[in-house]
This record gives sequence, C-alpha cells and structure tokens, in this order.
Amino acid sequence: MTEILGAILAGGQARRFGSDKAHATWRGRRLIDHVADALGGQTTALIVCGRKEPGFGCVADLPAPGLGPLGGLHAALVFAETHGFAHVLSAGVDCPDLPADLALRLAGEGAGIVADQPVVGLWPVTACADLAEFIESGGRALYGFADSIGARRIRLAARLLNVNRPEDLA
Repeated sequence: MTEILGAILAGGQARRFGSDKAHATWRGRRLIDHVADALGGQTTALIVCGRKEPGFGCVADLPAPGLGPLGGLHAALVFAETHGFAHVLSAGVDCPDLPADLALRLAGEGAGIVADQPVVGLWPVTACADLAEFIESGGRALYGFADSIGARRIRLAARLLNVNRPEDLA
C-alpha cells in the first residue's frame, strides 16, 4: 500500500460518557493508547484530530470545532494532502479493538468504511475537496459523506467495540 496517515478522531465532547473518553481505561490501558497502537502499526505516521494530547502530533478540527467526526476527518485529509500521504486510516478514540490488518481489509477502489462504524475508514486524500464541499453545503453526517463519494461498506467478522457509556468498558 501507499503512504497512509493514521488519524485518531478525538474531538467529541463525550456527553453520554460523562468524562474524557480518551483517558478512560479498557483492559488496563487508556482508550487512546489502544487506538494509537492499532493504527500506528498500519500507518506511516499518526495524528490526533480535535484535541491537544501530550505525546502525539495534533491538529484542530476543520473548518471549525463542533462538526463531529467530519471535522476531524477533514483535518486529517488536509494534513495528509499537505504532507504527501495518499490515504488516511481513521478511527474514533472510542474504538479500542481495531484489527491489526484493518487497512488491508478496507483497501480497494476509493474509500472503504466499516459498515456499522463509518468513523473507521480508509479514505483517499483525493476525497479532501469533496469533504470540504460537503461540509460547506451543510452536510454533517459521516454516512452521508461516505455515500456521496461512493465509499464501500465493509463488514468485519467481529463487531468493533464502540465506547459511548462507561458500562461499555465492562
């Protein structure tokens, strides 16, 4: 595969969770560390989008905070485009059990997303302008964007953990 940027989307406010999800622990480690290890093993470089996180390269959501995962994905695609990456492998900070071969599973023509978690995806940098236009026209749903660019929906054998509430960590 070509140069891939790993992007942890971490700009959410975690209202349902009640505290900072990135620092919540699962299996003895912070969620952000699980995601960083999984993405880092499959990518050339790794950034955190939507927050400042010590120990990581970080970028602000674009074009502004408060756009949910679209703002983080847009920031990652802009970063990737300006730094010579061909793709972005994205995941939310609340998805700690990513497979070690996620990029290969999502690889193919155009974008590929996990069918039941569109924040987990492999996005070509060529989608950057499309995402900017989608956001500018009022689009806010990640599935809506994915559908607008014809992203393939990939079903994984096992459902990924998506931590939304503290009890999801049990």
